[in-house]
Amino acid sequence: MDITNAEAAGITLDGVDKVYRGGVKAVSGVDLTIDPGEFMVLVGPSGCGKSTLLRMIAGLEEVTAGRVHIGDTDVTNKLPQQRDVAMVFQSYALYPRMSVRRNMEFGLRMRGTKAAERKARAAEVAETLGLAHLLERRPAALSGGQRQRVAMGRAIVRRPKVFLMDEPLSNLDAKLRVSMRAELSRLHQRLGVTTVYVTHDQIEAMTLGQRVAVLRDGVLQQCDTPANLFHKPVNLFVAAFIGSPGMNFVSARVEGGRVGFGGLSIPVPEGRTLADGEVILGVRPTGITLPGEGRPALTAVPEVIEDLGDERHVVFPVAAPRVDTDATRAAVDAESADDVLLPDDHARFTVKLPIDVPVTLGEPLELAINPARLHFFDPATGAAL
Repeated sequence: MDITNAEAAGITLDGVDKVYRGGVKAVSGVDLTIDPGEFMVLVGPSGCGKSTLLRMIAGLEEVTAGRVHIGDTDVTNKLPQQRDVAMVFQSYALYPRMSVRRNMEFGLRMRGTKAAERKARAAEVAETLGLAHLLERRPAALSGGQRQRVAMGRAIVRRPKVFLMDEPLSNLDAKLRVSMRAELSRLHQRLGVTTVYVTHDQIEAMTLGQRVAVLRDGVLQQCDTPANLFHKPVNLFVAAFIGSPGMNFVSARVEGGRVGFGGLSIPVPEGRTLADGEVILGVRPTGITLPGEGRPALTAVPEVIEDLGDERHVVFPVAAPRVDTDATRAAVDAESADDVLLPDDHARFTVKLPIDVPVTLGEPLELAINPARLHFFDPATGAAL
């Protein structure tokens, strides 16, 4: 069954700006190329410009400067209905007095598609999305997940060149979001339509995106595969934003091929050359392990222990200056930035441990740091070294 006959089109954003009245700049100089058939995720904290960027692709926001191309066509000044895109919003935006079938057919009806074709397309898509038995129901009789599938089905029957999705899963509960993510992935594999997906949830971004574009204050920070964002962040903001739990940071000093903090001296990883001086050191919770293999030892006194069934997160203080910069503050919610409760000369680290490792609050725990998993950042610019 072929439920789409549209050829996927790539998207090119060339120096795109968006400035609102009063000089508020929501998007600044974004250059981004999205390949035909690619699933691209735009991610970042609230207010970073990701939804504005999506709306400019859709034609719902005017572009202040720069150009937008869909396929070979410059659509910068074209109306939304001239761009051959379909949008799925955070709110399902279904017509309450229409059945599922009529909701899914509505866009085709507005385009003058013949009734027989409308019905056939809606039936095809409903079968694919598991909605065939619900076609005569109204939205009020559906669950949240079913309503979102109807909203997606309405976009799919259009057979557009591009899907644009603005936080479509944010109204669903946590368990349903996980299952809907899996459905979205399978659907994209089947349809092969270029998809631009906006979310503030970096876990959603990493599990869905073939590539992920990270934005901060309207500026594109890094666009890469999920693996490269995690292992090779280009700056402090990306390092702090990507990963759950987040990367641990501490102020440290490099001297003579070793990096020191909190009484520890760790060799700089092989193949890395760093000039002597102050650095911001980052290590992910998975880069701290149990002792062994000659790795530098670290004595931790657990303050918080979180058992998650198959793993355990242990939070402990480190006697070294904590990192508090604009980039790290922007990357986390104010409510979760609880290092402010520590003195300035102490940082807080989190480590992921197997659930069978015995850990007790307040009792010292021996850990080790893997030098190969260290990240280094310039304290002045936040750029990765």
